[in-house]
Amino acid sequence: MNVVLPHVEPPASPLSHYRLLSPTASVRVSPLCLGSMNFGDAWAAWMGECNQDNAERILDFFYKQVSSPDAMVGSNSRGGNFIDTANSYQCEQSETWIGEWMKKRRNRDQMVIATKYTTNFKAGPDQPRIMANFIGNGTKSLQISVNASLRKLQTDYIDLLYVHWWDYSASIPEVMQSLNQLVTSGKVLYLGISDAPAWIVSKANEYARNHGLRQFSVYQGRWSAACRDFERDIIPMCKAEGMGITPWGALGGGNFKSEDARRLNEGRKSEASAADIKISRALEAIAHRRKTAITSIALAYVMQKTPYVFPIVGGRKVEHLKANVEALTIELSDQEVHDIEAAVPFDLGFPHNFLWGKQLPKESLQDTWLLSTAGSFDHVAEVKPIRPTTNGEWYPSFRTSHWRWRPHKPCTDARDNYNRGMPNMKYAWS
Repeated sequence: MNVVLPHVEPPASPLSHYRLLSPTASVRVSPLCLGSMNFGDAWAAWMGECNQDNAERILDFFYKQVSSPDAMVGSNSRGGNFIDTANSYQCEQSETWIGEWMKKRRNRDQMVIATKYTTNFKAGPDQPRIMANFIGNGTKSLQISVNASLRKLQTDYIDLLYVHWWDYSASIPEVMQSLNQLVTSGKVLYLGISDAPAWIVSKANEYARNHGLRQFSVYQGRWSAACRDFERDIIPMCKAEGMGITPWGALGGGNFKSEDARRLNEGRKSEASAADIKISRALEAIAHRRKTAITSIALAYVMQKTPYVFPIVGGRKVEHLKANVEALTIELSDQEVHDIEAAVPFDLGFPHNFLWGKQLPKESLQDTWLLSTAGSFDHVAEVKPIRPTTNGEWYPSFRTSHWRWRPHKPCTDARDNYNRGMPNMKYAWS
């Protein structure tokens, strides 16, 4: 029977609790997306150096949740499968190194690779004489970029292709028709868009649906506790359009730090804003009570705000990922969310503040104060985010000097499993 329906071991990491990318994209991905913008040395002056060996250690840790490619290779050593890159990152080193890593590990079909087109990826020491069509949203730029990405990634398909930013020169019909041709050819499976206004995305998706084309299924953009512009129009648009969200900058661009770390000038050397500092203090207070890292609280915050959120996390060291993964086990209370948001008041702006006041309603956007002038109404609550994974714990492995995730032992009480409706889906403390 196990040959027909094989038993899957309990997950070795909260990263291996996979979930649907969005209501319109049924591919299953890890709850965190590994960002690879820092994989390379071409941008070392800006981002610091991350050589290929170090990049592969990070990829191995994300993929297996262990610090060595040869450690813990059992079936329960599953980790993350969702990786974000772009045609231009690190003058093309990022895509190239990911492709080489997947070839070495022979795991291409296990991974969900997202890349982007629009930015000029040929700028650099060996740039061509004319680069006019290596940039933008148009068909020629798209074709050149995707073919180059396929070569660098050493694959014949891209799981998720983003329009990197909206250039306001290519028309919506041209962009959606050209993107759909890549989908029908099998070169691209799903479509996403990044750094574009909500009205553009809504209009593009409406065009796609009306013409039988593949719509955008994912939106990527900047969102954090200190930068909440997403909450005005992007998040409501994503809910209405059935789109997932892959926020970048959820950790404040490296500026969410404890007072001690800021005093010692640790981490990135970018200048923190007043909002970053205020939010950091609120995050630090919660992190101190929960005995975890500030970054864990920052990630937990965005993941609890709305469904289908997959934060992009990066770093130049394996150690940077541990606290990020720990965020998947943290469930913030309503009071903790309030404390974070109270640190830097956020104005929804018109017309939202006219319809709802200082914040959007938690249960339903139908709950506007004007409706209450005609009676009392009940509303169906909106879909909630998936609750955090709490079936394990991180522990230090003294033999290897690395942190590992220890899943709780499966419950063996038959009555308990029957009551849950599915055997081995919950775990007891070991």
